[in-house]
Amino acid sequence: MTDNTNFVWDDLWVNVNLATLVPGTGYGEILDGAIAVRDGRIAWVGRRADLPARGKAQQTHDGQGTWMTPGLIDCHTHIVYAGNRSDEFEARLNGVPYEDIARRGGGIVSTVKATRAASIDTLLETSLPRVDALLSEGITTLEIKSGYGLETHTEANMLRTARRIGTERAVRVRTTYLGAHAVPPEYAGRADDYIDLVCGPMMDTLAGEGLIDAVDAFCENIGFSRKQTEQVFKAAQRHGLPVKLHAEQLSDQDGAALVAQYGGLSADHLECLSEHGVKAMAAAGTVAVLLPGAFYTLRDTRVPPIQALRDAGVPIAVSTDCNPGTSPLTSILLAMNMACTLFRMTPQEALAGVTCQAARALGLQNETGTLSVGKWADFALWQIDRPGDLAYAIGFNPLKQVVFQGKGRS
Repeated sequence: MTDNTNFVWDDLWVNVNLATLVPGTGYGEILDGAIAVRDGRIAWVGRRADLPARGKAQQTHDGQGTWMTPGLIDCHTHIVYAGNRSDEFEARLNGVPYEDIARRGGGIVSTVKATRAASIDTLLETSLPRVDALLSEGITTLEIKSGYGLETHTEANMLRTARRIGTERAVRVRTTYLGAHAVPPEYAGRADDYIDLVCGPMMDTLAGEGLIDAVDAFCENIGFSRKQTEQVFKAAQRHGLPVKLHAEQLSDQDGAALVAQYGGLSADHLECLSEHGVKAMAAAGTVAVLLPGAFYTLRDTRVPPIQALRDAGVPIAVSTDCNPGTSPLTSILLAMNMACTLFRMTPQEALAGVTCQAARALGLQNETGTLSVGKWADFALWQIDRPGDLAYAIGFNPLKQVVFQGKGRS
């Protein structure tokens, strides 16, 4: 593939094996490949032997036989929060029921209380180590949700912190407003009133400040009803914002079909997804985002219907779901391995799940997720024998280098 306008490039990478992850090509392997960058975007990609004779680069880099993939994408995280809930993890394993922990002020209420008390600077300081752990494994795009404020001021602080992460680190951040995450204590027994706040003054303020890239909700028997969720989606529509949904994690609320009805980017979790939901997602092009970290932490036994999703042609992404309660996971490589071992995905599906399909789940498929001309020059170089190695080894990180928008990341 060539850029026929001219062949003056900023950077040229040679002596690399490419896993382009272009959909429909498997790994999209190009052995002994080359990739050229101009103005932060990919200008040429193909076999080194096919490099145009007129191609000239200001700087040429020797990849030393490494494998290059698109930069990895974590498309579902709750990584900005304050507080720590490891004590609850220990208490549960010592036999204390979750209900008792909640009555003592634990669970999501604990995280909400700590997050409300934290400044933006504190939120940034506590979140960056988690972000850095992900970046060390090749992440170049990161979704960050709100949802531990449950009132306008703290929800705004969480989203402002997410925006700051995108300036403090060489990573692309997409923000998601998750005001409909849980009913806050001050609205106990008044979920409808809280949804009015989520859909009205809170969303108006946050969208008005340009803090929201997408809108999410938790549609579940312990979260919000289908009717309440639809109110959230209608409010998002009024603001011109795309939607996604925590759907069918614990029970089938028909949330996947609802988010598909609204042209949603993704439906996430999906352990209890029905055939009806699968068909609706397939028709709408809604991505299935699988979260094996939560499945593992909760010791769930009901696996998402992977084969039904495959058969219907639903795109499947994989993410860490990094959060303090049900998935304290900051390793995208481990998430890939879990997707294979727990959900029986193939290594190629897992890698696509954190590149091209994760990009689709964020609405960024035209900007990143594959090694293709015109997309951002986001890629990771790995000291591996084959792409499948990335989902194979447990607790091993073979990352050699990351390039973000054409620039090496230290």
